[in-house]
Amino acid sequence: MRITQKVKKILDCYESDNPGTKGNLARILMEGRLGGTGKLLILPVDQGFEHGPARSFAPNPPAYDPHYHYQLAIEAGLSAYAAPLGMIETGANTYAGAMPTILKLNSSNSLATQKDQAVTGSVSDALRLGCAAIGFTIYPGSDYQFEQMEELRALAEEAKSAGLAVVVWSYPRGPNLDKTAETALDICAYAAQMAALLGAHIIKVKPPTAHVSLEAAKKTYEQQRIDMSTLSKRVEHVMQAAFAGRRVVVFSGGEAKDIDAIYEEIRGIRDGGANGSIIGRNTFQRPREEALAMLGKIIDIYQGKA
Repeated sequence: MRITQKVKKILDCYESDNPGTKGNLARILMEGRLGGTGKLLILPVDQGFEHGPARSFAPNPPAYDPHYHYQLAIEAGLSAYAAPLGMIETGANTYAGAMPTILKLNSSNSLATQKDQAVTGSVSDALRLGCAAIGFTIYPGSDYQFEQMEELRALAEEAKSAGLAVVVWSYPRGPNLDKTAETALDICAYAAQMAALLGAHIIKVKPPTAHVSLEAAKKTYEQQRIDMSTLSKRVEHVMQAAFAGRRVVVFSGGEAKDIDAIYEEIRGIRDGGANGSIIGRNTFQRPREEALAMLGKIIDIYQGKA
């Protein structure tokens, strides 16, 4: 596999990792239309767990079939496909080697009353299925955050020793955080820092808003005149929190929005120096041709063509 200088520079930031882990990171970074650029576009499909099947797939019924998502990711030229155990298993043989996969090892669901996640897969599963990485969600701020962090520590240690990369969804939520706080700039930056400190290779956070939530942080943001006037400046600050950009950070697609708003958000993420996006519902809930066109335009934006 050819490695570009841009990707080599990213891999050099992971100084403790073995050749297997770096090789799997390189698989993701070199895949698809953005391969070699240092930018990523990943398709995550864990919404059947998180939101239920009808809310996730009824807007585009072909998406009930796990093979649909493999095909979408491959045809669009994406960097990787992330999903829970059953989704990956359903297409693992048909699409073996066709696309780097990320096995999501924990999940929540809409029936739960607690801000927690169950471990639903293993490192052994990821190896058996030929995955390049494991994925894991933590909820900083929840009553279960420390248990989740300890679960992640153990799974990340096992994954790295087996040569897999580690992708961390870091989504703040809990009794002290309302919806506004969950995407506040200081909270998103804090979430990225926690994921980096926990040993993530790739960090997924939400696009930050121009709001500072923690009272203890407001004075610092004012005194240091941290610029939060545009999305690109806010993304730049989140990248600083991810070890001054030494860790790969991708941003979620968030709630459903119109297509022009998605493109504008992607430009802000790009201009802030982030590594890309991980977008699920905003793509697979659209008809196939529309989704492919949208993903193509997002790739063009990250390539600086749009």
